[in-house]
Amino acid sequence: MTTFPQTEGRRKIIVNEVLNAVTHGIGTLLSIAGCVLLILKGSQSGDVTEVVAYAIYGASMILLFLSSTLYHSFSMTRFQKIFRYIDHAAIYLLIAGTYTPFCLIAVRNGQSRALFIAVWAIAIIGIILKIFFVGKFNGISTILYLGMGWMALFIIQPMYQTLGLNGIVLIGLGGLSYSLGTIFYSNKKYGFMHVIWHLFVLAGAAFMYFGILLYV
Repeated sequence: MTTFPQTEGRRKIIVNEVLNAVTHGIGTLLSIAGCVLLILKGSQSGDVTEVVAYAIYGASMILLFLSSTLYHSFSMTRFQKIFRYIDHAAIYLLIAGTYTPFCLIAVRNGQSRALFIAVWAIAIIGIILKIFFVGKFNGISTILYLGMGWMALFIIQPMYQTLGLNGIVLIGLGGLSYSLGTIFYSNKKYGFMHVIWHLFVLAGAAFMYFGILLYV
């Protein structure tokens, strides 16, 4: 009788990790297809900057979902730590990567270039904190994620002129999905909170992607 709770607890952990891996495994496949479409779109314009910006964004999406999938797939092995570092670092890369098409294609001015440099600088700082100060500054990391995400407000007016209302709505929904998802990301009290976080990430990534594909 005493082993039942342990067995039941282990079963829940396994189911949880399988769902985590599957949700972002789907995200990985969709990201690869989406990246190809964006690069094709950029190549049609003949502008190297567009191709590079789309490639950076697409690669950051693929890395985020792939690293998350691997982390949860190997969560009970000795490789867990390595993939966890990559997974957490990839969040910063996705945020900075998502900014890249907006700062280099949609809005081309001094303000957008300054924002581009700022978000990548913060991403690098965040990655250093995650790698060299493991388990520390988790609250700061969440604040950095949110802060980076909403720094887009600094160029909201020129973005609106380029993307129009529909584009801004999609981007706004993406940001809102990510932001609401952090509530579940930070909540370790109940089971399957991380799976729900993954679903919010998928939704946020989808909104952002179509905002970029259709309106940037």
